[in-house]
Amino acid sequence: MADDPYTVLGVARGATDDEIRRAYRKLAKEFHPDLNPQSRTVAEAKIKTINAAFSILGDAEKRRQFDAGLIDGNGEVRQRAPRAHAAGAGRAGPAGDDFGFGDIFSDLFGRGRGGPGVNVGMRGSDVRYTLEVDFLEAAVGARKRVTMPDGGALDLQVPEGVIDGQILRLKGKGSIGPRGVEPGDALVEIKVRAHNLYRRSGDDILVTVPISIDEAVLGGKIEVETITGRVQLTIPKGTSSGRAFRMKGRGIRSAPGATPGDQIVTVSIIMPNEIDEQLAYFMTEWRRTHSYDVGRKA
Repeated sequence: MADDPYTVLGVARGATDDEIRRAYRKLAKEFHPDLNPQSRTVAEAKIKTINAAFSILGDAEKRRQFDAGLIDGNGEVRQRAPRAHAAGAGRAGPAGDDFGFGDIFSDLFGRGRGGPGVNVGMRGSDVRYTLEVDFLEAAVGARKRVTMPDGGALDLQVPEGVIDGQILRLKGKGSIGPRGVEPGDALVEIKVRAHNLYRRSGDDILVTVPISIDEAVLGGKIEVETITGRVQLTIPKGTSSGRAFRMKGRGIRSAPGATPGDQIVTVSIIMPNEIDEQLAYFMTEWRRTHSYDVGRKA
């Protein structure tokens, strides 16, 4: 049985959308595999569970359906339990339904109140697909096409901020059921390809940017790639390798109208390919009069 998404995210059933997003971001950062190298397998499994929970609660319609008991924690439609009929005609059942001979024969022969031949409560089977998208397509949204087993094509809009493992439900795009019943749905699981520059942590984007030794010492402005284009970042004088800078609002928007996350830029000082005599002489003289404690433990 799927985990309760409210329990997974640690929020109350009456939580606001902002509270749900904040809880998701906190857990996504806490269990990010890159931050848990000693237990990466466990962290990856936990992240998958967290993403699945957010795919339900982060979508207003899916959350409504879950709260109403229409879907489970995996986003699957719950099977309707068969009605328990009373023994006598016209006798009220446990829930107060009035069952008569008409209801009994309708259930036996598949003819509900919708008329002859209509299978009330039945629908075609759901079909599952997997769609791989690039990191940037998942971040900003994209129009994609899924090829079906019969050779047909299914066009869908990948929403911005979609997460790895999230399932998109396309109503009525599944298998066609018996005559007179509605078709099932298409369930498309999104797989997000890794990016050579960006990593995602909740709605934030993590990126490491190289800087030269003179930029670290003297400071200056550098251009940084973001998912929406290149942006200038000011590097202060005396910046050490590993220092992180927060670029507000340059992250991922997890839902329409939501405040986007940030881009966290960590700088890494890259030394020149060759240390020439001029630089070596300068540093030798500078070290004689400016040596300092870098906090290196013995």
